[in-house]
Amino acid sequence: MSDRKQRLKRNKWKKAFYSLLIFNGIVFVVLLALLFGPVPENKAPVRHERGDQESSEFIIRTSKQNLNNLVNAYIEQLLGDSDHYYRISLDEDVHLIGELPVFSTTVPLSVHFEPLVQDNGDLILKQKSISVGLLELPNKKIMEYMADLLPMPEWVTVNPQEQEIYVAVTDMDIRSNFHVAVETIDLEANNLAFRLKIPYETLGLEMLGP
Repeated sequence: MSDRKQRLKRNKWKKAFYSLLIFNGIVFVVLLALLFGPVPENKAPVRHERGDQESSEFIIRTSKQNLNNLVNAYIEQLLGDSDHYYRISLDEDVHLIGELPVFSTTVPLSVHFEPLVQDNGDLILKQKSISVGLLELPNKKIMEYMADLLPMPEWVTVNPQEQEIYVAVTDMDIRSNFHVAVETIDLEANNLAFRLKIPYETLGLEMLGP
């Protein structure tokens, strides 16, 4: 074989060798980049405000006796060790029974109310009849004494002029952060219902958008 042919053959092998070496070098660099390169950041899913759907609402039905027990338990806690006394009796109407401090003594107090459910879920107790022992006083004056002398929650307002008590049920401060509203109060039929709204965040739920 001539020297020229041998040189051409060696050049082909050299080219093939260097081409393979370069290819292997490129593959090696790509593998290093994939193994040790920066990790791409995964974006968290976008959270959407639920707006009107941030809570669920339930209708809770109960009896006069259950509500009566609950209301009077609340009143007992409110009065505490004070000298004041009154309670509620739910029968054909709402009957407030108690004692009104007058001068240096107390006189028995008895007031009958008609419960009127408001569109916003609050309650108005409209006075039907009222008496304070043997005292003959105008109804408005007796309710004025009630407003001044009987301890009541902040969300209960006695209105002597209108002879009614406004019960802002929707403003009640409940530890669980639930929201309560009156749906129906029919004492004669023993049909009492309340709307209970439970915010999702109260239960530790975080809802994701679609």
